[in-house]
Amino acid sequence: MMGPAHSLSGAMAWLGVGLAAAAADHPMPWPVLLAGTLICAGAALAPDLDQKGATISRAFGPPSKWLAGLIDKLSVAVYNATRAKRERRRSGGHRTLTHTFPWALAVGVGFSAAAVLFGRWAVLIILFIHMVLAVEGLLWKMARMSSDVLVWLLGATSAWILAAVLDEPGNGSTWLFSEPYLWLGIPIVLGAMVHNFGDALTISGVPMLWPLTIKGRRWYPVGTPSVMRFKAGAWVENKVLMPVFMVVGAASGIGALVLAA
Repeated sequence: MMGPAHSLSGAMAWLGVGLAAAAADHPMPWPVLLAGTLICAGAALAPDLDQKGATISRAFGPPSKWLAGLIDKLSVAVYNATRAKRERRRSGGHRTLTHTFPWALAVGVGFSAAAVLFGRWAVLIILFIHMVLAVEGLLWKMARMSSDVLVWLLGATSAWILAAVLDEPGNGSTWLFSEPYLWLGIPIVLGAMVHNFGDALTISGVPMLWPLTIKGRRWYPVGTPSVMRFKAGAWVENKVLMPVFMVVGAASGIGALVLAA
């Protein structure tokens, strides 16, 4: 899938979680529903940090491009070190390590730990990163027409406002856990896995179940039946899936707010 579809699917996923949480009598305060939706939309771009041309790799200028190059090298090294005998060596790391469940879990746990250990400034940085990515994914046409600085300013402003709102008593900094902001890793893990599920609909599939061995391959590309797959950016993604993501997400969000009221 392409960036906008990934981000929209991430937003839909968190709104769906919000509806499920409300139905389970553990509703999210509206700031958690909003912040989580934007974080999940941004995190749904994150697995593509293994290629320099991806939206996330361009989002923060030279630092993110440098990080993308580093992640690509790490992904290649891990792939070649852990591949099964029947799997060929690779020189590029796209759709390998960062498209696995262990990676998604590690990133989510890492961000949650940072929020708990380092407090407000870590929370602001986490929110800033994901607000910028949410803008790049959900408002991609406007983001491409604007300068990077404007997108960064919008991300920073959004992060500051959201943190201030979440810090208010009852607004959700301690939603689900007694430790403030421990929940931040959940939409990050969810966003990454939604990205993987989306890529599993495309022709190449993704090795999201690594390091499990499937059919003699440790990096087996999990996906839907071949007749149900499509090329990234194909009409089915833009004309069918994205409208479905919008409708389901909107319905889920409204339902979550109604049940929480």
